[in-house]
Amino acid sequence: MILLRGLPGSGKSTLANVLCENGKYPVLSIDDFFTDTETAEYKFEFDKNHLAYKQCEEDTRNQLKKNCEKVFVANTFTMDWEVEPYIKMADKYNYKLFVLTVENYHDHENIHLIPQEQIEKMAAKFKVKLY
Repeated sequence: MILLRGLPGSGKSTLANVLCENGKYPVLSIDDFFTDTETAEYKFEFDKNHLAYKQCEEDTRNQLKKNCEKVFVANTFTMDWEVEPYIKMADKYNYKLFVLTVENYHDHENIHLIPQEQIEKMAAKFKVKLY
């Protein structure tokens, strides 16, 4: 299982789509919850964010139960509590867990139009485990 983490606009989804080998492996995200499957329109609703986290965890669990060779999860994962359920799932289903931090060296803006002030708040909470 590969977790791709980074701030909005860093390229998590783009990298996940490259690594999944043209859809051979699933790419999951809390963004899926807020994206209309018919129109592909994204509409974030803060009051439903907790439901999006749970749905992403459940979707991931279902893929692990199927014994998918690789499963990609692309979320911000700015804090440890966001990663913990995936650590537990990897252990329970005997998956190796890799966490890749994606950085915005390409200076792209996020596709969800999250204000810079909010991104700076997220960046202040962002933790990296180097050892």
